[in-house]
Amino acid sequence: MTLFLTGSPTRYGEDHFTEDNGFLAEVRAALAEATGGRRKPRVLLVSAAPDDRGFTESVKKGMSLCIHRSGIETGSITMLDRRNADRAAELVRKADWLILCGGHVPTQNRFLHEIGLKALLQDFHGVVMGCSAGSMNCASRVYAHPEFPEEMTDPAYRRWLPGLGLTDIQLIPHWEQVRDCVLAGRRLIEDVALPDSWNHRFYTFPDGGYVLVKDGRSQLRGKAWELTNGAMRLVSEENKCYTFMNLVFISPHFPQNYWHFCAGARNNGLNVLGIADTNYENLPWELQACLTDYYKVNNLEDYDEVYRAVAWFAHKYGRIDWIESNNEYWLEQDARLRTDFNVASGLHNDRIAAVKNKSEMKKYYAAGGIPTARQIKGVEGREAVRAFAAMTGYPVIAKPDNGVGASGTFKLCNEAELEAWFDNHSNYGLFVFEEFITGLLVSYDAIFNDRMEPVFENNSVFPTPVMDIVHGNLEACYWVNKTVPEKLAEIGRRTVRAFGIGSRFVHLEFFQLDRDREGLGRKGDYVGLEVNMRPPGGYTPDMMNFAHSTDVYQIWADMVAFGERRKGFGEQYFCAYASRRDNRNYAHTHQEILNKYGSALCLCERVPAVLADALSDYAYIARFSFQEEIEPFFRFITE
Repeated sequence: MTLFLTGSPTRYGEDHFTEDNGFLAEVRAALAEATGGRRKPRVLLVSAAPDDRGFTESVKKGMSLCIHRSGIETGSITMLDRRNADRAAELVRKADWLILCGGHVPTQNRFLHEIGLKALLQDFHGVVMGCSAGSMNCASRVYAHPEFPEEMTDPAYRRWLPGLGLTDIQLIPHWEQVRDCVLAGRRLIEDVALPDSWNHRFYTFPDGGYVLVKDGRSQLRGKAWELTNGAMRLVSEENKCYTFMNLVFISPHFPQNYWHFCAGARNNGLNVLGIADTNYENLPWELQACLTDYYKVNNLEDYDEVYRAVAWFAHKYGRIDWIESNNEYWLEQDARLRTDFNVASGLHNDRIAAVKNKSEMKKYYAAGGIPTARQIKGVEGREAVRAFAAMTGYPVIAKPDNGVGASGTFKLCNEAELEAWFDNHSNYGLFVFEEFITGLLVSYDAIFNDRMEPVFENNSVFPTPVMDIVHGNLEACYWVNKTVPEKLAEIGRRTVRAFGIGSRFVHLEFFQLDRDREGLGRKGDYVGLEVNMRPPGGYTPDMMNFAHSTDVYQIWADMVAFGERRKGFGEQYFCAYASRRDNRNYAHTHQEILNKYGSALCLCERVPAVLADALSDYAYIARFSFQEEIEPFFRFITE
C-alpha cells in the first residue's frame, strides 16, 4: 500500500492536483505500480457524509473532474456511502485507488467503523489517499479537533477517536484556514491544539503539502510545522522533505537516565522502538511516553530473539534507520544487528573489534600518531610478559582485552605479584598487560556527526582513577570542567578521525602526564588510554547538562535526526560528584550537607546497586562557578 495524507490534493482555488513538492508525479508512479501499468485504475471514493446524498454527489463530481484535469485516466469511479455500504468489502477488493474524502471527521469516522474499513484494508495493495478528514481518520488514534462552535462548547465532545491505523501521524490540515480560526471565542491553534499537544505530536501544513507513506517509510513534503508539548516549530520548507525515522533503542530502561535519549529522539519526530527484557508496565512512565512501540524479549542476551524483535519493527514500520543502546555491554550486539539489517549508521561487525579490544585500539592510536602506553597480549605467555615488565618496570596493569571500565583490572607491583597472578588466572590469554603511567586521568567526551565533526565536547577530570576506587572501596570524587582544554580537544578529535567513527557519543580516556616520559611526551601532554564508543557512564551525562546548562540527550538526538546540534548552551559551571559508602561513618550528616550546599546541589540520591562499586552508594552532585570550590566540597562530603 502507498498512502498519501493531504489537506487537499490541490492548491487553494485550483481545479487539478498540484505538481508542487512532487505530488502529482508521486501519485502517478504509485498508481502505475498498483496496476502494473496494465489498466486504468479503478477509483473508490469514501464519503465523509454518507447520509447526505447531495453533498456526496457534489464531492464525487468535483473529485472526478479534478482527477481528469490532472491528466490521470481512470476506469470506474465509485462513491461508497450509505446506499452501497453493504457492498463495501466487494468495492474495496476491486479498487486500485481508494480516496477518503473530506468533510466532518467524527461523521466519517463512525461510517468507517460501521463498514469495517480497517479490516478491509489489511490486505489492500493499492493506493490510499486521504483528503482533510480522510487523512485525519487514517491515524491509529485520531485527533478530531472541534470544527463547529457547538463542538467547542460541548463538554461531551470527543477529541480522540480510534482510526484506521494506517499511520501514527496525526494531522491538522488546511494551515491557511486553521491558523486564524476562532470558535466560540477560542483560538483553534493557541487555545485548543497547542494545549492538547502535550505528550502528543500534530503536523500541519498548507494545501499542497502532503505526507507520503510507502514501504513503511513516512516522509512529509513541503512546508510544515510540528505541534508538540505546547510548542510549535517549523520542520520542513517548501520543496523540502522531512523523513520520519525509525530508531530501535536497545535496553532503554537501563541505565536509569537513558530514557532521556528516547525523549530527545521522540521530540525530533522519530519513531522510537524499544526492546528490553521487562514488561511494558514496569517501564518508567517517562519512558513509556517516549516510545512509539515496545517489544519485550525474554533475554536480551539471546541474539535470535532480539533479531526477531527488530525484524518485527522493520515489518511494521519499514526500514530501520538507527539501532543503538549507547551501552558498552551491547556494542557488539548492536553492531551485529546493524550489519544484518543493513543499517547505515553506526558501527558494524567489521569495525567493532577496533573499539572493544584494547589490543586492537593500539593500531588505530598509532595510525593517528597518538601516544599510548606500551602493551603486550597475555596470550604471548608468562615468559614474554615477565620480560615486558622487566623492560617497562613495575607496576604493570593487567586488564581484560575486551572489558568495561575497571572491572577485572589488576595492578601488579612486582614480579612475585605477577607470578601469583598467572598462577590464579588460567584465562590469561584474554588479558593485556600495559606499562603503568602516572598522571591525571581525564576524559574527552563528545558527540560527533556523520562527517566526524564534533557537535558537543566536554572534559571530565578524575583525581582518583576508577580502578583505585573499585579496588580500594574508596569514595568516588570527580568533576566536569567548564571548558575543554585546547590540546585535549585537538587530540580527542584526532583520535576519532583515526578510528574513523562518526554518528556517535564517545568517551575517550587520557592520562595527562605528571612528568616527562621518554617516547610518550612532556609533562602536561596527553596519552591515549582507552576509547569508549558510548556516553560516559553513571551520572556524567547529567553532570554535563548541569555544567553547560544544556541537554546532551537532546543534542545526541539532534545529531541522529539532523546531523547537527540545535540545542544551545547557557551559563557554564564546574560540576562536581562526591559520594559516600554505606559501611563508613562520616563527620557531617546528610542534613548538614543540605544546609551547607543546598543552593549548589543539583542532585542527591542513592546510587543504583549495579553502579555502586565505581560510584559508591550515595551521590551528591553540585555545581560551582570556581574550581577552587570543588576540593572543599569533596572534603566536606567524604571526611
